[in-house]
Amino acid sequence: MTRQTVSWRRFLKAQVRDVRVLLSESRGALILFSAILVAGTLALRAFYVDPETGAGLDLSESLYATLGLIFFQAQLPFPESPTLRILFVVIPVVGLVAIADGVLRFGTAVIDKQSRGQKWQAAIVTTYSDHIIICGLGKVGYRVALELVKMGRDVVGIEQDAEGRFISLTQELGIPVLIGDARRPQVLTTAGIERASVIIPATENELTNLDIALDARELNPGIRVVMRMFDPDLARRVESGFGIQTAYSTSALAAPVFAAAAVHPDVKASFYAGETLINVVEVAMVSGCALVDRTVADVEATYDISIVAVSGPTGLDVRPEPHLVLHAGDRLLVMGPLEKLSRLDRAVSSDERPT
Repeated sequence: MTRQTVSWRRFLKAQVRDVRVLLSESRGALILFSAILVAGTLALRAFYVDPETGAGLDLSESLYATLGLIFFQAQLPFPESPTLRILFVVIPVVGLVAIADGVLRFGTAVIDKQSRGQKWQAAIVTTYSDHIIICGLGKVGYRVALELVKMGRDVVGIEQDAEGRFISLTQELGIPVLIGDARRPQVLTTAGIERASVIIPATENELTNLDIALDARELNPGIRVVMRMFDPDLARRVESGFGIQTAYSTSALAAPVFAAAAVHPDVKASFYAGETLINVVEVAMVSGCALVDRTVADVEATYDISIVAVSGPTGLDVRPEPHLVLHAGDRLLVMGPLEKLSRLDRAVSSDERPT
């Protein structure tokens, strides 16, 4: 399966950002640890006197001794002063609490990204720019993500349902997935909306999609919006009224395919070019048919269609050269209006060559 690759530079940047987040999360424990270390060092430097020799400690010796106390590895004889004795008991207890709550958790989290889930996903997202954000990882959102990864684009996903069935599949593509409501500006900001080039609201609710699109435009006025919609009339109003470049109606996209498939068994896709319905069909070249041993240019001119790909013994030839000769066994991907394709079908099933 095609995966969205993460370069070592991006991985390193994510690690640095992640360390900063971890330091921020562990700030309280680290401050407590530092305070104990500093206070213990200064107290020993000022007040500790060796019971046997009567000598004091310099700064480095006090620091080393404090570290030893924190880890229950006392380097000094137990003092006679009641105040210092309390210090010898308090430093290890408080120091280890700070370590357990902060330093050890920090080290574990750096290694185990899975235990931190969303925070690591957010760290990866901070390394993205000029990426595409997909809001809603259902069937449509996942398929869009799959196609974009095949195209080599960087993708970030947002899904509100933490138990969504396509989340793991999307992550297997190498795509970071943020769990949250894309209608919340903070979620879009975490997804890098200010640095993104395109956002695709693809949830099951067209009003939710519109809400996301408007919030995205507010946060990044230059972002391109490709929005999933179901009502063709509303889609047109959104395009003209809100300045959203493209708003596709799912029903409008599907209807031509259903209609064309009903009258032609090999329709692969259909779309409107103005008022004309253009269909893409697959044609199998059988021995003796009227297209065998003719060039691509000849067939296109004769039947007023476009041959967009030829699959033969040497593999798939996308946008074949006009002089390419077609042979029995080739499979053609042909584009044109349905009436032109029907005429081509009749020629394929016949050995008569048009004059």
